Amino acid sequence: MSILAVANQKILCKMTKTLHIFLLVFIGYFCVAQSENQDSFKSTVAFYNLENLFDTIDDPNIRDEEFLPGGDKQWGRERYFKKLGNMASIIASVNGGPDVLGVCEIENRAVMEHLAIVLRRYGVNYNLVHFDSPDGRGIDVALMYNPQKFTPFYTEQLAVVDSEDPDFKTRDILYVKGLMDNDTLHFFVNHWPSRRGGKEDKRILAAKVLRAKVVELQDENPQAKIIIMGDFNDDPYNKSITEYLLAEGKKEKLDDGELFNTSFATHKKGYGTLKYRGAWNLFDQIIISQGLLESNNAEGLKYIDESFRVYVQEKMLVQEGDYAGYPLRSFVGDRFDGGYSDHLPTYIILKSNTVN
Repeated sequence: MSILAVANQKILCKMTKTLHIFLLVFIGYFCVAQSENQDSFKSTVAFYNLENLFDTIDDPNIRDEEFLPGGDKQWGRERYFKKLGNMASIIASVNGGPDVLGVCEIENRAVMEHLAIVLRRYGVNYNLVHFDSPDGRGIDVALMYNPQKFTPFYTEQLAVVDSEDPDFKTRDILYVKGLMDNDTLHFFVNHWPSRRGGKEDKRILAAKVLRAKVVELQDENPQAKIIIMGDFNDDPYNKSITEYLLAEGKKEKLDDGELFNTSFATHKKGYGTLKYRGAWNLFDQIIISQGLLESNNAEGLKYIDESFRVYVQEKMLVQEGDYAGYPLRSFVGDRFDGGYSDHLPTYIILKSNTVN
């Protein structure tokens, strides 16, 4: 073999080795990138006040008389099924159906099971967590969840009791602990006492009950991932939220143990979830612990910054008249308008980008 042929063979061998190294690096990078893409996880967490979702059956233990076939609202099967269909159509359209959904103003477990049946027609499958509350009207809170995305393993009712007012009865706070994408999440579903007749002290009482449980969880794990949602009957700047629950709207101002109110910036821009006397309130909030913020270096689920949204479609709003732009309700007084709710739903998005 000539000297030139030997030299060419050496060059070819080096080129082959270089190509092999390049291919190994490229394939390795492609596999990691593909794995990262496959493991990218996103989940929608939402809350919706369903506004008086009652069945048509009399419950002698609660004040449901107006929501009966012979009651003031003539609440029969046709209107009930219309309400269920309306609620299901909105829920299913929020990012294809939230993976976890907190709800309030529901009468009992049966109405939630009926709602879940209707949601299956939209291809959305939910399980649920519900307890009866001592509220005089019989309205409760509940948590619906996609069993393929979230697995609860502990539930608890937090009673809001006033020792100085034994006749006071309101909704319990629902606490659900479970796994999502192999990460532990703590959910709280709230419906705090209404503003009718004042009752700010009662909402502060609810905030204290909730805060005590949050502190308990944070004592066990300072990075506990907590999501608090509900109709608080207060805005993000009211003292029940800021001074007693310790929820702040600006991340840079957070002290240890304080919570981040994802709803704050949206409310500051003038948006809301219900309208009263021409002004928007944002009672339906989603508040999270610092363990879910991007600035926390822990692995697992994170809140996607600025992902909080008030969800609305044109059909969910009154289109004309003095109340144009208001949420389209099921009833105005005793007049059936066939709408949705006096509240708009809200949601946030979580993500997890773990590389195998």
